[in-house]
Order: sequence, then C-alpha cells, then structure tokens
Amino acid sequence: MNKWIFCYLLLFIAGTISTLLLTPLFRIIAAKAGFMDVPANNHKGHKKATPLLGGLSLYTGWALCIISGIIVYKFGLLPSNLTSCMEHLPGLIGSAKPIIFILTGATLAMLLGLIDDKIPMSASVKFAGQFLIALLAVLGGNLRLNLFIGVDWIAASVTVFWLMLLMNSINFFDNMDGLAIGTMTIAMAFFSVVAALNNQYFIASFAALTTGVYVGFWFYNANPASIFMGDSGSHFIGYLGAVVSAEITFFDINYSLSRFPILLPFFILALPLFDTFMVVMIRTLNKKPFWIGDHNHISHRFVKMGLTRKQAVLLVHLLALTIGLGSLPVFWGDFKTAAILTVQAFLVLLVVTILQIT
Repeated sequence: MNKWIFCYLLLFIAGTISTLLLTPLFRIIAAKAGFMDVPANNHKGHKKATPLLGGLSLYTGWALCIISGIIVYKFGLLPSNLTSCMEHLPGLIGSAKPIIFILTGATLAMLLGLIDDKIPMSASVKFAGQFLIALLAVLGGNLRLNLFIGVDWIAASVTVFWLMLLMNSINFFDNMDGLAIGTMTIAMAFFSVVAALNNQYFIASFAALTTGVYVGFWFYNANPASIFMGDSGSHFIGYLGAVVSAEITFFDINYSLSRFPILLPFFILALPLFDTFMVVMIRTLNKKPFWIGDHNHISHRFVKMGLTRKQAVLLVHLLALTIGLGSLPVFWGDFKTAAILTVQAFLVLLVVTILQIT
C-alpha cells in the first residue's frame, strides 16, 4: 500500500504542476484570440473581461500527464520503487478499448463546452451533444453505475442520465469564482480516498492525478479569478466526476457491512446535485426555462444573507468537506454507524435546502 501512496502523491503533484504552468499560457492565448467572458454576458459578477479558456487548460494539463505516463511506462523510466506497481498493468491494458472510449468522451465533453463558449448553442443542441457523449462512454466504455440493477439496459440508461446530470449540474454550479472547481476538487479527493481504501489502484491513481490538475487551476480561478473554466471546463470536470464515481465499487457483498455505501457518490457530490434540483424546481415553479441562469443558487442565497462572494464560496466548500468527511466512514462502518451518518448527511442537506428556499 505504501508504494501506491507514493504513486498517488506523485500523480497529484504532477497534475498540480501541469495546470499551474499551463494556465497562464492559456490566459494569454484567450486574450489574443478574443476568447473572453465579458461582464454583460455572465452571472459571475466580475467587472472586466476575463479569459475563458480555463477548460482547455484543465484538459491539456490532464491529457499531457496521461501521455507522459504512457511514455514513462513504455520507455521504462519509472522510478525503481514504483516498478512493482506495474504488476497490475496487464489488467489495465486488457481494458484499453473501453478506456479509450471513456477518454474520448472526456475530450468531446470539453470540445462541446468550448464550442458553446465561443458560439452559444441552443439548449436542445447542447443536450443532444451531451447525450451522445454519455452514450459513447456507456456503450463504448462499458460504464455502469453500480445500483444493483439486474437489467443492463436500465443500468445503462441510468448511467447516461448520471453523466448528463453531472455535466449540467457543474455547469449550473459554476456561478462564482472558484466555486465549482473547488467543490469538484474536494469531491475528486474523496473519490481518490475511497478508491484507494478499496484497493482500486488505477481508479485511485486517475482520481489523484485529476485532483492535482484541479488544484493547479483552482489557484487561478479562486476569487478574484484571473481565468474562467467556461462551459468547456464545467462539462469536462462534470464528465470526469460522473465517470470516476461510476467506476468505483462502493459496495461489495464480500466486505461491505451494509448497503449504505452506495449512497457515497451522492453525498460526495451532494451540493451541486441538490443545488441543481433546487434551482430547476424554483425556475419551473416560476415558469421560466430551467436552463436559463439566475441568482437562486445556494451561493447567491449566502450573499443575500450578507456574506461576501468569497465568504459564500468558502462556506459552500466547508459544507462539501463536512458532508464528505461525515459520510466517508459509511464506507467501512457497520449498519448502525452507517445509518446514523447517513441521517446526519441528510440533515445537513436539509439545512442547505431550507437556506436555499428561505
């Protein structure tokens, strides 16, 4: 296990360095190419045009790290204390085809958002693109949520919905500097821990790398943001969040002490999911299109309560940490422990719901 901890740390650092170095370059490219988010066209509250290629920066840092890892393996450049990790590679190589489909889906998710950032799409066109990307990951990548659904077409349909839901939830949630990237960094870190505890080494490695990529970008996207992730970033990190949460085995009859662990991905991603549900409900009740942005998000509610934008974002991140840490022991706890912690997580979400509708 110690060798894998070192591997996770190495990948996290590599991911962080990649976006720390690349993001300033993409700020310059965005400015020269006119890829800017101007104040009149957004709900983020900034007062000057801001570079909008953060999603491409995230994707490029992530992709370069993956390509570098392949090169390191192929030419035998791996540090000697990590060579024993390679004994698990045959299984990964045997799954190369579905992995390629899933990675292609990530690329297409970023490109779909990038096009929308430059040439705004209608909601129907965007949803159609998201559906095709999700279908690619499910059918080509054999991605399935583990919800004890014995009928494959139902499991596949639920997973397609899950991918589309996360892409849109993070897109909706990206309404203040650092809010979405910070929340998803926390979520991906929790997924890394769960996968590592479950001895899903390569899923944990993938999540650790992705967490690092997010951290490096977060440095520039935090208030006051010098670059935005745009739809390209929200689609990309939403897609990856859905993929990683679906790949992790949260429940196994051989070692799980209750069935409550299947709720972990919903708790880890609770805030963007609940926020999406609430704003869609509010917009529907007000007879407004649910895909048109407004100021009914939980972050905006906190600002209306008197907090600054920076404080509102910090409070959301603290809530994400609280729910995540509070629900993490559900993974290894017995039935009583898991039941109590599950109720606690729901109560925190109830508080958030009350704040949002008040």
